[in-house]
Amino acid sequence: YATVLREARRLQSLVDDLMSLSRVEAEKHDQPREQLDLIQLARQAARDGAGPDRLERLDFAMPESAMLVRGDRKQLEQLVRNLVDNAMKYGSPNESVTISIEPGQRDMAVLTVQDRGEGIDAQHIPHLTRRFYRTDPGRSRAAGGTGLGLAIVKHIVERHRGRLDIASKRGEGTIVTVRIPVVGEDED
Repeated sequence: YATVLREARRLQSLVDDLMSLSRVEAEKHDQPREQLDLIQLARQAARDGAGPDRLERLDFAMPESAMLVRGDRKQLEQLVRNLVDNAMKYGSPNESVTISIEPGQRDMAVLTVQDRGEGIDAQHIPHLTRRFYRTDPGRSRAAGGTGLGLAIVKHIVERHRGRLDIASKRGEGTIVTVRIPVVGEDED
């Protein structure tokens, strides 16, 4: 019974992720219009992504003031949750995961999620946002991943007219950087 329940949950996660990816792709050309405070949104979504058992591993490095972006709240929350969950799963279980936001060049908000784990070999990095791509299939399946998290993140970033970068060094961990345009001072 436990095996059937576990597999049913895994299939439900897969269906949920496929539906989410399909929705993001369908809306790809519709730039979001809602003004959101990325800092407040990221703090809450990071806590949700960590879950109650891993909250103490979160480390925030963000300004206190708001940083407004035009966005789809649900999608940006999902982006942060996915990145934090990945960092928690694949980072060292005894190390913190740092979520930071700072103003970047060319009117961009720069969100980074950094783990301190074993890192990812360089040959895998260009493929990480492909659907179902896994650097270690056995480990990621055991950790509960569907292989769609970073593909979803990539499409959300594209919809928000942003940029996604992944950097990793063996033995040091991984840093995922998302750049999203901020709301200009002349915009309402």
